[in-house]
Amino acid sequence: METVLARAFEAAAGKDVQLGGGAATVQQYLRAGLVDEMHCAVVSRLLCRGERLFDNLGDGIDGYRVAELVGSPTAAHVRLVRR
Repeated sequence: METVLARAFEAAAGKDVQLGGGAATVQQYLRAGLVDEMHCAVVSRLLCRGERLFDNLGDGIDGYRVAELVGSPTAAHVRLVRR
C-alpha cells in the first residue's frame, strides 16, 4: 500500500494524489494513516446494501475534523482533513 502511494506521488510530480476505490480500499488507507484529506458525498438513497465507510477503523477517523460541509436537497458534501 505504501509502495503504491509512493509511486503515485512520484508520478504526480508534486501535485495532489487522489485515492479511488470502494469502502474497503479507503478503510485500508485510513487505518494506515495515509489520508490527509477526504471528500465524502452523502446521498440519501436506499441502496439496499453496501459497505459502511467508517466501520472497522479503530481510531482511524478520530484524527480528522470537518473542514467544510455543504448541503443541498439532494446531497451533502463533507471535507474531512487530518488534525
